[in-house]
Amino acid sequence: MKWKLFFTKQAGKDAKKLASSGLKNQTQKLLDILKENPYQNPPHYEKLLGDLKGIYSRRINIQHRLIYSIIPDQKIVKIIRMWTHYE
Repeated sequence: MKWKLFFTKQAGKDAKKLASSGLKNQTQKLLDILKENPYQNPPHYEKLLGDLKGIYSRRINIQHRLIYSIIPDQKIVKIIRMWTHYE
């Protein structure tokens, strides 16, 4: 069974920026991987620490990252951000 992706409002806004910056294809590849298995490695992912504990990050490119959380019992991946560095 595939994982479901849910996007925050901010992630929706970020998607528009990605489309205009030419990063849409790279981001879509990462989203496709998350649908299949959010724990898949490679591509490498990072478990964030501190206030962001429980959140994961994958690089879209050097500057931009895809930030998400995982709800394993419901097979949901919540996409939090897709632009800039996490805040």
